[in-house]
Amino acid sequence: MGQNTEILQQFDALIAVPQDQLEWLEEHSKIIDYADGEFINEEGSKIDGPNFILEGRVSLFIKQGNENREISVLSKGNIFGYLPYSRGVIAGVNIQAIGTVKIMSFNTDEINSMIRDQFELTQALVHIMNNRIREFTALQQQNDKMAALGKLAAGLAHEINNPAAALVSDSLSLRQHLRLEPKAFKELTSLHLEAFQVDGVVEELMKILAVTDKPVLSLKEKSKKEEAIADWLDERNVKNAEEISEIFVDFNFTFENLKTFEDLIPENGRSSVFNWLLNILVTEKMIQDIQISSERIAELIKSIKIYTHMDRGSDKMRSNIHDGIRNTISILGHKLRKGNVELDERYDETLPLVMVYPGQLNQVWTNIIDNALDSMETNKKGKIVITTERDREFVKIMVNDNGPGIPDNIKSKIFDPFFTTKEIGKGTGMGLETVQRIILRHKGSIKVESVPGSTTFTICIPINSVISNNL
Repeated sequence: MGQNTEILQQFDALIAVPQDQLEWLEEHSKIIDYADGEFINEEGSKIDGPNFILEGRVSLFIKQGNENREISVLSKGNIFGYLPYSRGVIAGVNIQAIGTVKIMSFNTDEINSMIRDQFELTQALVHIMNNRIREFTALQQQNDKMAALGKLAAGLAHEINNPAAALVSDSLSLRQHLRLEPKAFKELTSLHLEAFQVDGVVEELMKILAVTDKPVLSLKEKSKKEEAIADWLDERNVKNAEEISEIFVDFNFTFENLKTFEDLIPENGRSSVFNWLLNILVTEKMIQDIQISSERIAELIKSIKIYTHMDRGSDKMRSNIHDGIRNTISILGHKLRKGNVELDERYDETLPLVMVYPGQLNQVWTNIIDNALDSMETNKKGKIVITTERDREFVKIMVNDNGPGIPDNIKSKIFDPFFTTKEIGKGTGMGLETVQRIILRHKGSIKVESVPGSTTFTICIPINSVISNNL
């Protein structure tokens, strides 16, 4: 028995392999020594082996720009390279020696002889391949979820920050403002107004507050109207005329409203009543702002629940394809605004419900839309057009952006695992691979067409389909 056969017997994966088959393996292999930093295999080259690490450690990594992204480190007792029945023939990773390394490399040309005559050895190596596929798939799914969660968290932080900050600011301002109410109330009661006067003022105020269809004024129109109302108030010796005019314009006061109040109020009480109206309207505006901020946060939470499908589990179900797209856009809204990106949504609202895994499709929309936004960063502006339509028994979704486009030399690689053009820390290279895998699971298709200034991802999903259990 050879010395290397004794070492192979200590490999966990080869414990059940008979000695004579390990001796056969050694006879059809060669020993190769590698120095520190020497490449054992490079990305894009033909895969050989299987290779058995007898001494030392090796690093598996991919190149991203000018940097290396390490995937794994293998040590003595590990096996890598070509395995029986493997369909992969071109290396997708680089393998480099860490320190001095001794490898026993099997002659790949003898792989058919191994499959035919060495059953237990073949079985052990196929088992390694199956375990790696299972482990890689589990890791890939976890990475997919973490990547989607990271984008979700970033979007949520940006989207909630503004309404949350507005809530804090408005609530503090409201508290300070309410402390001024007793003084205004005291001035009002000292006027000893008649009941019909009080009823008239309240009735006119309620009529103004009931108007919801208010005209939208330009900045110039608003300033002109504020100035005219302030002059009207100054002529009647009303204090805080400028402040009152601003809030009156916000609530669309007309000069007819002002005349109605004037007719109801005695001359000596005009300033007190108009300042009381100011306090009421400022309070109303703060409450409206708080309501708007609260509703925005509630909408975001609802979007997140739908996005993650928290309230329905992860089963496949008939879903409106637009719900996931809209909720994804809502969560990525900050990035649209930050990138000065215009969004054009062209949805066919008559589309039927589609049998899908909604949570997984949300990963698809997130990756494609997020990639489109990233591609337009260099332009400081852009446009995304999302179109949906029916195509026979399919629902077709097209996402177009006017970014720089995908170069022809990498177009065929964009769906490959670990391929990315983004710098370290910004891309895992799993986004579009994940997109393709999820769409294929839904028995659908995805294709890309790209020229400078226009990139379109077209996704087709069957309206009625049996979804594969393999992700």
